[in-house]
Amino acid sequence: MTLTTINLAALGQTVNLGTEVTGTLPTGNGGTGSTATTFVNAASNVTGTLPSANLPTVPVTKGGTGLTSGTTDQFLKFTGTTTVASAVVVADSGLASQQVFTSSGTWTKPTGITKVKVTVIGGGGGGFNQTNTRGGGGGGGGTAIEIIDVSSVSSVTVTVGAGGAASNSGGKGATGSTSSFGSYCTATGGEGGIQSGTGGSFYPGNGGVGSGGDINLNGQGANGEEGGTGGNSYMGGGGRPSNDDGTHHWAGAGYQGGGGGGQASNNGGGAAAGGAGLVVVEEYK
Repeated sequence: MTLTTINLAALGQTVNLGTEVTGTLPTGNGGTGSTATTFVNAASNVTGTLPSANLPTVPVTKGGTGLTSGTTDQFLKFTGTTTVASAVVVADSGLASQQVFTSSGTWTKPTGITKVKVTVIGGGGGGFNQTNTRGGGGGGGGTAIEIIDVSSVSSVTVTVGAGGAASNSGGKGATGSTSSFGSYCTATGGEGGIQSGTGGSFYPGNGGVGSGGDINLNGQGANGEEGGTGGNSYMGGGGRPSNDDGTHHWAGAGYQGGGGGGQASNNGGGAAAGGAGLVVVEEYK
């Protein structure tokens, strides 16, 4: 009698192809059509890389993700449990980039950005300036901060307010100009300083005001009545005043929305202009 078939399942047995099967399989017994087929020990005799096209999708029930593909900047996120079955593919998120505007222009949304955090600062006010007359410094520009969903927005007009000039021949220093991010939020500039002895309580310039933002801040008013330091903005300091003893005749300009310093000297010194505003756009995926 010739044994041709063994039902291993019925016998409850298994065969280890790596150690228990040797020899060749003739074509008459179901080979490949070649003269013989040699069994290969996959544990030790198979090397190389299996192409991804030949890899199957492992279902969640077998410990896989059930996913067939993904795209750049995506990752798996668990949605409440620690099992693979709860994982979903989500896009990469967080701060991706920022654009800083020191002059007016247009913000153009980069690819993949969905939200922005905008900080808008108005220009600083100019200090009072007149020969042999003392006066106040300019106020700092206001600030507005807002988080905006830009999923359906492609670009926004950006306005950066100029700093106010110091007064040249008496009178009040110029008020700083308003900065804005489209129609979303604005920040007015700080007021200019006024000559000592006129204008009641307005010797130092008042700070500007933010509006339309999630957070709206006033700029700092200039410090002091005669020759005061310019007021600070959210991101910039006010300029120093001129020196009354004649060693530093000229006041310092403000920085990034800070007010210009006032004139404190009777020795020919002068005040300074306020700093230009600023718009910062932080971009998030």
